[in-house]
Amino acid sequence: MSEWNENQPIYRQLADTIRQQILQGMWQEGEALPSVRVVAADMKINHLTVMKGYQLMVDEGLIEKKRGQGMFVAEGAMSALREEQQQQFIEQQIPAIAAVLTQTGISLDEFVAKLKACMGEK
Repeated sequence: MSEWNENQPIYRQLADTIRQQILQGMWQEGEALPSVRVVAADMKINHLTVMKGYQLMVDEGLIEKKRGQGMFVAEGAMSALREEQQQQFIEQQIPAIAAVLTQTGISLDEFVAKLKACMGEK
């Protein structure tokens, strides 16, 4: 990530990036994450910012600190992130989709048929 959003602290953006990378399978459960210094150098940010981002994820139970070895993706991180993403979808996206369907007059059956086609189902 080379551009940072000024509306959110960099350490949170870093944590969000790592969350997405875990969800995409870039980092597997039990796998070591790059060291704080490597991340800081690669992203040209202060190492304390990286540490704060990592600590946020430790506090959330998504990564774990192994003394003398570094940071590792915690067991269960993928399922926890998926569950969080599903909950966000249910709470935010579904109401938005429902509003659009109502505004445009698209029936639920028509929407489901189009959704299935997009997902490659019949």
